[in-house]
Amino acid sequence: MSMNIPQEMKYREALAYAMTDAMEKAPNTMIIGQGVTDFKGIFETTSGLAENYPDRVIETPLAEDSIAGICIGASLNGMYPINTHIRADFSLLIFNQLINLAAKYRYMFGGLFEVPMMFRLVVGRSWGQGAQHSQSLQSLMAHIPGLVVIMPSTPQAIISSYEHAIHHHRGPVVMLEHRLMYELSFDNRTTAPLVNPFGSRIERVVQDLTIIATSVMVLEARRAAGHLEKIGIDAEIIDLHSISHPDKEMILKSVKKTGRLLVADTSWAEYGVAAEMARIIIEADPGILRVPMKTLAMQPAPCPTGKALEDLFYPDVHDLVYASLCLVNGEGEHNVLLPPKESMTDFYKHFKGPF
Repeated sequence: MSMNIPQEMKYREALAYAMTDAMEKAPNTMIIGQGVTDFKGIFETTSGLAENYPDRVIETPLAEDSIAGICIGASLNGMYPINTHIRADFSLLIFNQLINLAAKYRYMFGGLFEVPMMFRLVVGRSWGQGAQHSQSLQSLMAHIPGLVVIMPSTPQAIISSYEHAIHHHRGPVVMLEHRLMYELSFDNRTTAPLVNPFGSRIERVVQDLTIIATSVMVLEARRAAGHLEKIGIDAEIIDLHSISHPDKEMILKSVKKTGRLLVADTSWAEYGVAAEMARIIIEADPGILRVPMKTLAMQPAPCPTGKALEDLFYPDVHDLVYASLCLVNGEGEHNVLLPPKESMTDFYKHFKGPF
């Protein structure tokens, strides 16, 4: 069945589209993991696939390490496994398979063996899941040569990344999806495309400051840019998309133009995405920064369970606007009405459980 991409599409619909398209066009594709045949279908991203492709959609028990090993074996024998993890935290159980095997097979055997495959990991907060169920671990995996780590922020990015991964890339890909985004609708006509499916893209091109963002923080940056525009500040937004292979030329060109950089990530700042952006700039041309860069990330602690503390744990549009004002106008008080502190779970999706 050949499908046309609708002009308006939800994030989860893009995932369902991309996997259905892969199952149809690449008969070696298989989807395997906990919840793939459940009636909820991992936020409805795998709904109906088990009925249409019963031999290639496989439910699994709680055995992440073993299942990842099975996926590597299947890949070595010509299959393309898409291994799902309903929470990225559970992927810690597959790190031996992912890092010591999948990421290194091609290198260790001189290119004779390849392991094309994808790991889908769900990240981000929902209804107070605390320290062990809401971590965003992209920096851990992006540290490893041999892995491509991406965080799509639009349906278009999902579809182009899937197509490139399945039909053109001969190695393991880790895709992190933020649970706040599944029900959001996007207009594909107004979304800047990815020139490189495993690279970065510019969300908007202006002069005053550069905001580099990942995943749902791209959407928060867009909201912040709307507030800033009202007070005469233009923010250029770079959707990093690829955590492991960011477009360095794009980043340097933007920061050279604006002289100001704010990095907004979904994880911790320490040894993370923000640190890598600083390394790229400092090694290439530290003089392009007119003022020290700023970072917004999770507080340096395990995530609290209580909602009031959880709201303080994550940065939001209020923090983005204030940090941007400080970069452009200097530190201190600003005679500007800031957007209120607002939980992203209240703005994007109000969770009632279980995921």
